[in-house]
Amino acid sequence: MESAATSKTASFSLPLPHSLDNRIYVRLSLKSKALVVFLTTATSEEAGQATPLGSFVYALPDRYNPSQPLSTALCTVEPTLEFTTRMARLLVRKMGNERPVYVGNSISFASTGLGGVVEEEMEGFKAVVVGIMGVLKRWEEEEGGQNGVREGVEGLSVSS
Repeated sequence: MESAATSKTASFSLPLPHSLDNRIYVRLSLKSKALVVFLTTATSEEAGQATPLGSFVYALPDRYNPSQPLSTALCTVEPTLEFTTRMARLLVRKMGNERPVYVGNSISFASTGLGGVVEEEMEGFKAVVVGIMGVLKRWEEEEGGQNGVREGVEGLSVSS
């Protein structure tokens, strides 16, 4: 059983881009051996209800090619699989290739202004990564720099 010192948990929500009342809910757990992230969308009325898992992806650092983490889909729901895989692989790189990442995702962009076009999905992706990295950076500062979190969100560009 892990002690409290080796496990941290945070939950936060972000507005779903171009949506009136939907939010992206993020649950983040940093364990001694892995990072676990769950993502979903809901309206304020649905916030307390259980949501489906969606896709669940495991990504881990590749010792031979650190810029391309390995990933495996453990549970697939086609509309969420690509987003989940990209999120898991990016978080492995952002964690400095130090530990594996598990990501569960049931985010739906159907209620966005244009119904979930690529630009809206990328805005949501960037917002989630920035939020997660902010929490991880805060935890790293509290621990004195032991989490291996990299600065910034490299390679992401979103045009308005």
